Amino acid sequence: MRDYLETYNILTKDEIDLFEKKVTFKRLKKGDFFIKEGQISKEVGFVISGLFRSFYYSSSQEEVTYCFTFSDTFVSAYSSFLSQEKTVENIQALTDIELLTISKNEILKLEQSSTNWLRLFKFIAEQEYIKMEKRIFLLQKETAKQRYRDLLNNQPELLQLIPLNYLSSYLGITQRHLSRIRKMISN
Repeated sequence: MRDYLETYNILTKDEIDLFEKKVTFKRLKKGDFFIKEGQISKEVGFVISGLFRSFYYSSSQEEVTYCFTFSDTFVSAYSSFLSQEKTVENIQALTDIELLTISKNEILKLEQSSTNWLRLFKFIAEQEYIKMEKRIFLLQKETAKQRYRDLLNNQPELLQLIPLNYLSSYLGITQRHLSRIRKMISN
């Protein structure tokens, strides 16, 4: 976590020390939930190791995977965290997870203690927005084959760690279509 915070060169050493005192170390087992639909998000996590899947239920009650969260990134039901309303998403561990969490109340206290915290949290929120926008554009502009190739080129770890049913849902296609695309690309 320290390395992550130091890379942005926004916080002082003392501020990073303070942050480390406010976080809580947690372990989740494969299959455990960080948050479930209907709960209110009260914390943000920083993934030390492991992989999360974020999903929601469609109107026909099918699970739709829309995001994967890997090590060295933040995880949260962010809109619920901001609004303090019930979330519609589920964040589930696909592997055993180690993470650091910090409560909304502690974050608010940090924000009041220094403008550096506001700058850091703003920067992180902006990076998450950019990532979300790229995902939306990829889903709307590219074919399933192009989306799969993008994953293959930019995030090959996804293809090794994620079950095919979640991967196909993430790509917005059926498992059968994913199998055809994988076969075409491997030939």
